[in-house]
Amino acid sequence: MSKFCHFDPFSNAQRGGIFSRLLFLIGFVILLFFLYLIRAPILREYASFFIVDDAPQHSDAIIMLGDDNFKGDRAAHAAELFKAGWAPKVVASGRALRPYAGIAELEAHDLAADGVPESNIIRFSHSASDTHEECVFIGQLVAKNNWKRVIIVTSTYHTRRSRYICERTLPPGTILRMSAAKDSEFDPDDWWRTRNGLRIVFHESVGMIDSLWEMRHDEVKTRDSSLLSIFFLALAGLSPP
Repeated sequence: MSKFCHFDPFSNAQRGGIFSRLLFLIGFVILLFFLYLIRAPILREYASFFIVDDAPQHSDAIIMLGDDNFKGDRAAHAAELFKAGWAPKVVASGRALRPYAGIAELEAHDLAADGVPESNIIRFSHSASDTHEECVFIGQLVAKNNWKRVIIVTSTYHTRRSRYICERTLPPGTILRMSAAKDSEFDPDDWWRTRNGLRIVFHESVGMIDSLWEMRHDEVKTRDSSLLSIFFLALAGLSPP
């Protein structure tokens, strides 16, 4: 038989395979380009996941979590809540740096500078090394003072993780409200454009995963004081605290 009449049974399959791979590659490139075009809304939504900002309600104390930023944004926000009359006391929570001073003293200074009277500030110094340990100490403080309702103030990006932890460490039945303090060092609308924004989101992402795993067996102890929750309590024949 002449070599010119030779039939290759795999040639069509080979051509079809190359064509399929080419289509897949083109589709993949188009998908990447589309994701690039809509990256900003996606990244904004990702940052918004970490932010919880409850409407404030009258409480026994406003508790500011430690490690405020250089400008004292958490202290300024806590002072605003106090001056609006949401609680009679503001707790300056922070790590002890020396036997005689620490973060709590710095925060108390900022609160006083922002208009909170010294007599309404509670300095709460502790040895916590992370948010989990700090919330455990705060839970002990809440129980000691028999507080039933508290407002926790922390930076916007830190609120969801803090709420998740506080829900499981505060005394049972505590009414918990989270209040987000805008951070001058973090913009959730374009955080990916700055090194500090990338660092914060990475830290919170890892921290949230760690908290979810570490406290996966812990039950929620706090209660929600929203109108919807009060409505369901009323249906159950119970009265809100």
